[in-house]
Amino acid sequence: MDELFEKMKKLIAEKVVVDEGKITMEASLRQDLGADSLDTYELVYAIEEEMGIHIPDEKANEFVTVKDAYEFIKSQQQK
Repeated sequence: MDELFEKMKKLIAEKVVVDEGKITMEASLRQDLGADSLDTYELVYAIEEEMGIHIPDEKANEFVTVKDAYEFIKSQQQK
């Protein structure tokens, strides 16, 4: 995978406290990785800080899978 996905895996593993091996593009943040609403908020904040982007709350609420977050971040970095 690419550098962005590797960064995301580290942030998700740290904020959600889950093994990096469980983190795939298809993994559901809540069901597969066990993130609750606080975990998700902390993760979004960490991504914003790390990647230098802003994620609106309504957009963050749409992140179901790791891929959803990845694709949004990638689109923001290309601007």
